[in-house]
Amino acid sequence: MSEAGGGPEDGRNVDPRLGWLEGEGADQRVPGDRSGGEGAVPFDVWPGLPSGTGVAVDPTYYDRPVLKEPVWKWYIPAYFACGGAAGAAAALGAVAQLRDRTGLSGLIRRSRWIAATGGAVGTFLLMTDLGRPARFLNMLRVFRPSSPMNVGSWILSIEAPLAAGSALLSKPGGVTGPLGDAAGLGAGVMGLPMTGYTAVLLANTAVPLWQQTRRALPPLFVASAVWSAASLLQLMDLSEEEERIVRRFALAGAAGDLVAEHAVHRVAAEVERVARPLHEGRSGAMLKAAKVCTAGSLVVNLLPGRSRGKRALAGVLGTVGAAAVKFGIVEAGTASARDPRATFHHQRSGLGGAEVAGHPAVTAPPA
Repeated sequence: MSEAGGGPEDGRNVDPRLGWLEGEGADQRVPGDRSGGEGAVPFDVWPGLPSGTGVAVDPTYYDRPVLKEPVWKWYIPAYFACGGAAGAAAALGAVAQLRDRTGLSGLIRRSRWIAATGGAVGTFLLMTDLGRPARFLNMLRVFRPSSPMNVGSWILSIEAPLAAGSALLSKPGGVTGPLGDAAGLGAGVMGLPMTGYTAVLLANTAVPLWQQTRRALPPLFVASAVWSAASLLQLMDLSEEEERIVRRFALAGAAGDLVAEHAVHRVAAEVERVARPLHEGRSGAMLKAAKVCTAGSLVVNLLPGRSRGKRALAGVLGTVGAAAVKFGIVEAGTASARDPRATFHHQRSGLGGAEVAGHPAVTAPPA
């Protein structure tokens, strides 16, 4: 339809005299030439029936995806990485505060600043992906326990300010010290769900890979968050006791990451087609790199010695590997949604929605 005033057709069918165009699609533009590129017909028309392609034993609907793949940009996996590290650092700082507020003041201060920085950067990344800050604020109009996205928005909106306040008021004693300590404890409590809620968010979708690994993804994200927070701390100056605590934290996170990643692969392998993105393509390469970094960081931390170079190497490997886990899982889910056979195989195996409904959403062709 033409715009008001007789302007040229833009293919968006909106008359500004009747309403405003807002929301996620507001910035989309349809080109004048509809013969190619964005706005064109997305698929060629097949000249024959699917059974004539030689894949009748494993048919799809003209090889077209069943699901709409996630449209997240790199901001979202980066937010997963920053938010997870922030939550784990806040939790570690709170535990250290309860154990020895004076003797571990350096570890507490550094943990709080990692939590504050991660919360601020994560909030910026999330708002950037949403397009406008108002969209984030709109998610806080209600509290919906059944929505991981809504619950996660509330967690972030509480944890990030508390972490920032605890970092700014890190100095013990005085008038502001108790306020900073109270904020640090609050950030630690909220940091625990912050480490893993994003995995629940992914699992609460129809994407075959994420849905199939819904019980294995949260432990992986939590372990990755612990590992990344410890790795960042290893890049900083620490006392001997603080270094010992952080090293143990890093060992627990790296070992947990390897175990959880193995569980993700094992559960996904119940349907071979669903597990393919974990081994193939760009997502497979990212996850392999993450595993190498995890194993490398674990080995370096187990080696004797307290040299700064050794600690820095472990920290770099851990930071890179933890980020690669989040990017790899998101990329693997995108590839899984793009593959129609992954969806069909998953449903025909009695998994996914079939586990809830008691019957597959799609059926196999008659024998």
